[in-house]
Amino acid sequence: MMERRLTTGVTRQTALAALVTALAGGWLGGVSGALGVLTGGALALLSFRLLAARLAAIGAGSTLGAPWAMVAGLRFAAVSGVAIALIVAEWAHPIAWLAGYTLLPLAVVTQGLRLAREESRPWM
Repeated sequence: MMERRLTTGVTRQTALAALVTALAGGWLGGVSGALGVLTGGALALLSFRLLAARLAAIGAGSTLGAPWAMVAGLRFAAVSGVAIALIVAEWAHPIAWLAGYTLLPLAVVTQGLRLAREESRPWM
């Protein structure tokens, strides 16, 4: 149950932060700034949700179909390829893309700390 709350909270927080940051990126860098933040945040969220679904399947007793490291490497290569294509095509500014992509780790840490604090509260 806690894993689902973590995944949902991270998704909501990252999506909201990406939208707000995209407004700032659009103001500072124009369309490529806004698209950079949005695509960075979206790719980070997609990768996170795929990882969370894979871990949930493993936790439910599913067997590993392919070596886990290979699947993670392919996911990383796909995210990198999409990012490179967006940046080379000048649809996304590289710094804006990186700003959008780094919103996910910040959300993971803040949601994890919040859930840990809730779990550690004494029962009354």
